[in-house]
Parts: sequence; structure tokens; C-alpha cells
Amino acid sequence: MGSVALILLVIVGIAFAGGGILVSKAVAKSSKNVTKGEPYECGIPTTGTSWIQFNVGYYLFALIFLIFDVELVFMYPWAVAVKKVGIIGLVEIVIFMFILFMGLLYAWKKGALKWM
Repeated sequence: MGSVALILLVIVGIAFAGGGILVSKAVAKSSKNVTKGEPYECGIPTTGTSWIQFNVGYYLFALIFLIFDVELVFMYPWAVAVKKVGIIGLVEIVIFMFILFMGLLYAWKKGALKWM
């Protein structure tokens, strides 16, 4: 039953997604307006090209945020089971936090946390 159910689930998922797209194509009005193809920039008409380069600092800032966001995902189960894991769990989470803190200090020293 496992593989049959999986195949059926994939087929139903594809049919559901495809059906939604077909219904939206049939029901929605379509207009060929040139303005609809332009990028939206808060109501201000664009000048020049829309392809610009962003500073890599924003990317590094987002990656650091994700690292510390994932840290919370690992800390929540530990916090739930803190009584069961005992002192060994406490030592492990302190080591984990120390490694993350060292990464934060490294990013701070390199200037990755300065907003451009």
C-alpha cells in the first residue's frame, strides 16, 4: 500500500495544481497591456534598467539571521526535554551556544553586521 499511496498522492497533487492553473486561465480576464509587464516600484515610474546589483552585505546579514533562526529550532526541543537530558544536555547546549557565539564574534569583527 505504501508505494501505491505515494504514486496516487503525487498524481492527485499534480492534478490539483494543474486544475487550479487551468481554472484561473479560463476564468480570469487577460489583457495585453505594456504597463503590466513593467516592474512595480511603489508607484514611481522606473528610470533606466531594473537590473541593478545589490551590496553583498545585505546577503551576509540575511545569512547570519538564518543561522541564528535555525539555532532556535535546535534549542526548542532541548528546552522541552531539559529535565530528561540532565547535565549532559546542559553541557552540550553550552558548547553549541559557544560555537554560535564565536561565529557571531567573527561576523562582527569582519563587519558583516554593519548595515550599509
